[in-house]
Amino acid sequence: MWTIVKKEWIQFFAGWMGFITIAVYLIASGMLLFFYPEENLLDAGYASMDSFFDFSPLLLLILVPAVTMRSFSDEYKTGTFELLQSLPIKHSSLVLGKFFSVVFICLFALAGSIFYVLTLQYFSLNGLDMGAVVGSYIGLILLILVYAAVGIYISSLLANALSAFMLTVFCCFVLYYFFSFFPDVYISNQNIGYYISLVGVKYHFENISKGYLAISDLIYFISVGTFFLYQTIFHLSTRNN
Repeated sequence: MWTIVKKEWIQFFAGWMGFITIAVYLIASGMLLFFYPEENLLDAGYASMDSFFDFSPLLLLILVPAVTMRSFSDEYKTGTFELLQSLPIKHSSLVLGKFFSVVFICLFALAGSIFYVLTLQYFSLNGLDMGAVVGSYIGLILLILVYAAVGIYISSLLANALSAFMLTVFCCFVLYYFFSFFPDVYISNQNIGYYISLVGVKYHFENISKGYLAISDLIYFISVGTFFLYQTIFHLSTRNN
């Protein structure tokens, strides 16, 4: 599995595209943090990473699919998937290797944003609310795990990397935002919308970002990620038959 992780890591950073992808993510994060109208740090008048964490789920909707889109799509397109099939490697190890390589690359990109935290912490008078910052970073890490699992699965379905990217963006958008539109829906005095919102990622992400590291939220992220990884393994096993 770790051989796959190393291979994917080297392949991603073999050309300029990998570095450009991460640079664009960090530049966009910085622009939103410092210059986005009415949400930026300068307009707020106090040191806060809130605008960064508010927009990060949306930025990750672009970053993670950009990393996952070639995971299996390129293997199908170039014919190297058949070569991988001939090697003594289990489908589970192949999928987990692809998955962890994506996670490590995205965590590497996310780690670059710590520069903003250190800068604000140094120059602010009262410092940052580090509890909220740590909680928000934990939420983003779990969000990356879910997005990566979805992206790996979709890439295993399609031989076109661009199509895999677009479909992953759409599916992750639906998984994160769609279910959050229902909290105020009541049927027969029952808040059905609240229970519908529990299906979506946003509810659980916001809980963790507030510092409420509940077991139920952790179980949710682990369950969703595991589900899509299992579906990927199952699809590859049936594709081989």
